[in-house]
Amino acid sequence: MKKIIVKNPVVELDGDEMTRIIWSFIKQKLILPYLELDIKYFDLGVEHRDKTGDQVTIESAEAIKKYGVGIKCATITPDEERVKEFKLKQMWKSPNGTIRNILDGTVFREPIICKNIPRLVTTWTKPICIGRHAFGDQYKATDFLTKGKGKLTITFKPDGGEAQTHEVYDFKGDGVALAMYNTDESVRGFARSCMNVALMKKWPLYLSTKNTILKKYDGRFKDLFAEVFEKEFKIKFEEADITYEHRLIDDMVASAMKWNGGFVWACKNYDGDVQSDSVAQGFGSLGMMTSVLITPDGKTLEAEAAHGTVTRHYRMHQQGKKTSTNPIASIFAWTRGLAFRGKLDNNKELIEFCETLEKVCIDTIESGKMTKDLAVLAFGDKVKEGQYLNTEEFLDTLDQNLKKKLG
Repeated sequence: MKKIIVKNPVVELDGDEMTRIIWSFIKQKLILPYLELDIKYFDLGVEHRDKTGDQVTIESAEAIKKYGVGIKCATITPDEERVKEFKLKQMWKSPNGTIRNILDGTVFREPIICKNIPRLVTTWTKPICIGRHAFGDQYKATDFLTKGKGKLTITFKPDGGEAQTHEVYDFKGDGVALAMYNTDESVRGFARSCMNVALMKKWPLYLSTKNTILKKYDGRFKDLFAEVFEKEFKIKFEEADITYEHRLIDDMVASAMKWNGGFVWACKNYDGDVQSDSVAQGFGSLGMMTSVLITPDGKTLEAEAAHGTVTRHYRMHQQGKKTSTNPIASIFAWTRGLAFRGKLDNNKELIEFCETLEKVCIDTIESGKMTKDLAVLAFGDKVKEGQYLNTEEFLDTLDQNLKKKLG
């Protein structure tokens, strides 16, 4: 078939370990044979990040800003063990955190549902869309160890104004401290992104915080959401017959478990990190979750695989053993990113191609051909070898089915 011409570039961010291997197959077999595509490539593998002093991560985020679309493979966020393993210069911060802080968008995660994959939370019959604030908080915090006795204070010095100093704690011995921040502008942007997505889906929106404890910090999120809603969205929500509500995080978690789904859940950065994994697992698998970061103006999107680099499978792969790794979230990172490129360029052919590839993925699983993680959900722990495909077999099946579908 004739290749679809994609007018404007997309930014590709390569990753680590097993997902990097799968990523290459997806690009070579499921994307490039069908699209005439200008890719701005950045290697975010941990060794290359280390080699560039993490400058490559910053450059990739700036490129996404420039071109409007980023498509990202899963990457390693190193801990002490990884620093030793790769002989890294330092424990580099999460590349996702760095990119999110530069783009200042909201991350939306939503499950990919297949009829034959049972859900752990049986009440969930419709998807739950988690909107995760992606600026500041723990991911851009200053944290440090304190040694010995001493007083911890925190100071804000306004330009040309008098400094405000707060006493935090009187240490009697060694300890640990953290200071974090956010901005009114970013929280308002977060509110607008979530409210726009709720309108688009025609689903109710809930914001969860712990404002009873963090009265000023979380209270600010609550107040700014209320302000944006009243001024900009109240009438639109009424017309769409949907609601907005603030709830305490513990109440929201309990309610979400009982409800059927079909709502947007606005979470602060750390809460969103945790709850999106809980929701993914509740729906069955982290390998079946879309993840897109959208800026408040709706003009920039970064799509990524919502899970990690599947280290355990990579170790097996290094030993020459067969693996059965689920590539669906990585494929949907490509399709969601490219579909957004299609939306920006008004390229219907590209959007239709992305929809077709997503349908092929779901149809293939629903036909009974799947990776081991999904087979365990469908058939139980005593799953036999013939009930699932290994990584290469599953990817080849998707490749054949896409060829058939596109004629």
